[in-house]
Amino acid sequence: MLSKDLSPEQIATYRAIAIGNPPEPSLVTEQLAELGLIEWHPHEATWVAHDPRAAARGLMGEALEELTELVTRIRRVPALDALASDYDPHRMYGGPSSEFLASRAAMNDRIGQVAASTSISIMTAQPGEPADRDPQIVALGVQRTIDVLHAGTEVRGLYNSLAAAHPQTAASIDAMVDAGSAARTMSGSFPRMMIFDSRHLFIDNHVVSGAEADSGWHVTDRGSVAWAVHVFDALWNRAARWSSVPVGGATTGRQRQILVELEAGYTTQQAARRLGLGERTVTGELSALRSALGMRTLYQVMTWWATSLDRDLP
Repeated sequence: MLSKDLSPEQIATYRAIAIGNPPEPSLVTEQLAELGLIEWHPHEATWVAHDPRAAARGLMGEALEELTELVTRIRRVPALDALASDYDPHRMYGGPSSEFLASRAAMNDRIGQVAASTSISIMTAQPGEPADRDPQIVALGVQRTIDVLHAGTEVRGLYNSLAAAHPQTAASIDAMVDAGSAARTMSGSFPRMMIFDSRHLFIDNHVVSGAEADSGWHVTDRGSVAWAVHVFDALWNRAARWSSVPVGGATTGRQRQILVELEAGYTTQQAARRLGLGERTVTGELSALRSALGMRTLYQVMTWWATSLDRDLP
């Protein structure tokens, strides 16, 4: 490679050739010939100097050709990036800090990878109504949480208020709480999320239409994850402390969930959709509550609910 500046020896050699006093072939003369400043004439067996301005124009032409090729290659970059969806149709990128995971298996695999390297905190919000699950899978999840707790990681779990009335779910939460986890419950709907070390966020899919029900997104954008932590903390501060012992009251857990939705301004139809219930189920729960309270209208129920001690129940 040639230096961008000519050395004193190269300058002296060119000057000697230009005045008709050429030296013997050497590394310096080869370098000058490569620049187009001199040329070897075999018939005369000597070096001949060229106009340095012509050499400069030739060098500039070569540089422009290289630059043109570089620009052409750069212009291909967007087209190459656009082929990513064809190469791997099961992934969709919403930017460098979020990745779409198209199936439950993909979500679980990624969550497992992130959880394995977590060392500070885990926050989970699980709004779904509890249901019976494979006991081995439940036991494995509980043991993993206990192992993380023993390693010094803080764990906080936010659950549907109906969890206390579901034996399997209540037992698993009790086991984690006994090992040092913190748990709280909420009535009404809230977003599902998992946050690891305040750096990794996993959320449901609300972007890709027609995707699997258990697909989701892995988000690592600092601003988005920080916002999710803020939302989780706000929900946590409003939630009731975990107790697997049912607490008496005039309302059931499901009725309290419905009342929270109605109080927020949603109609019975909207509340049913948000809670994943049928509209007839919501209507039936409200009818049963009116009968239990001895009231005739929903307005009377909501007036009672505004100051009811049942608001503090999980």
